[in-house]
This record gives sequence, C-alpha cells and structure tokens, in this order.
Amino acid sequence: MINTTAWNRIRYGLYAPIYDLVADRTFRRARQLSLDAVAWQPGMRVLLVGAGTGLDLPWLPCDVEVHATDLSPRMVGRMQERAEQLGRNATCRVMDAEALDYPDAHFDVVVMHLILAVMPRPERGLAEARRVLAPGGQLCVMDKFQCDERPAGLLRRLLNVATSAVATDITRQARPLLEQAGFAIERDRPVMLGSLFRALLARPA
Repeated sequence: MINTTAWNRIRYGLYAPIYDLVADRTFRRARQLSLDAVAWQPGMRVLLVGAGTGLDLPWLPCDVEVHATDLSPRMVGRMQERAEQLGRNATCRVMDAEALDYPDAHFDVVVMHLILAVMPRPERGLAEARRVLAPGGQLCVMDKFQCDERPAGLLRRLLNVATSAVATDITRQARPLLEQAGFAIERDRPVMLGSLFRALLARPA
C-alpha cells in the first residue's frame, strides 16, 4: 500500500489546482460544525495542521492569531493567496504534521481537518499536536472514521488498499487514536454522510 509522506507531498501537489472544486462545497458545513465546537477566546493562538488551500480560514474568528501548515508547497501557496484575499494575517508554512517546527505548549487550539485519515502515521501527528498544545488547549478534529466499536471488516480493508493510495485511509478509528495519544474527548458528533464523517473536540488528558 502506498502511504508515505513523500507520496502525499506529490499527490497533493497534483491535487492543488482542483482541490477547491472538490473540497470546498463538499465539506463546508462539516468544517463549520467542527469549528463551532471550539470555545473561542480573543487572542488565541491557533494552528491549522494539514490546512490544504486554507478552506478553514473563513470560519475562524477574526480576533485569533492563525498559523497554518501543509506538506505541499503548492497547497501552501494557494492557502497564502486565500488568506490575503480574506484579509487574514495568517502565517502559512510548508511543514510535515509529524514533525512540527513549533515550541512545546505554543498553541491554544490545534485544528486537524481531513488529515488523520491521510497521514502515514497519524499517531505521530497526534503526538505532535499534543506537544504543541498549551495545558488545557483544544484539539479540533474532523475526518472520516471507521466506527469505534469494531475494527474494519475484510471488504473494507481490501477497499482501503485502493483508497489509501489515491485519497484516504477508511479503516481508522477516532477514539482509539485520540485516547492512545493522550487526549480526553469532550465532544464527538457525526457531521456528514451519516456517521462516516465525525467532528471531535478533545483536550490533553
């Protein structure tokens, strides 16, 4: 199965020109519902991990400090353009979510939308998110997940060989991932396609 950081950088660089056509309207409501769960306060320092072309930017409060990263330079370029069009003073950087170049306890909120099902090692990405979150900070996750009560069946695992190469892993379970990374889940709600896409809010345990 192809699922490496290098492959993700290549494929999302290729997807960049058409990404908005697929991901904007499709996930707009899910993004809003996910971000609405955050207990926002003026002056918060926020990190968007794997932010793509910056489709979360319009739904963030105007009085927070925004930092955003993505693995693909082309995605980051489009994200910076979007920030400028929106009049947002966002710092956009090319960065691997599994090795964040930020100090410990630096952010009040970390947003991970549609990235945990893409990363080759999501547990490392969550460990980094926990590291850069300040005590009491909030982790905001939205992605597609296999239900937590049972692992993926044979058919889903076979299908995952294809989907993970071109798009996303469809076998990952939200609660085991977050809890094993040291997060306590405060909110977990379905936001799209029944319960396939879920939004979770968690804090370091």
